[in-house]
Amino acid sequence: MAIFKCEKCGATKEGRCKPKKCTDCGGSDCMIKKEEKASGCGCGCKAKK
Repeated sequence: MAIFKCEKCGATKEGRCKPKKCTDCGGSDCMIKKEEKASGCGCGCKAKK
């Protein structure tokens, strides 16, 4: 999972795919990947289940 952030309003959304538009401001093509969310073992190694 990744966290995407809107370049226009700063809203964040968690998901596997980049959102087509921001759910808060409605801007299109403004969501950028902010970070990958670690999953799996809980140690932060990004191990996949």
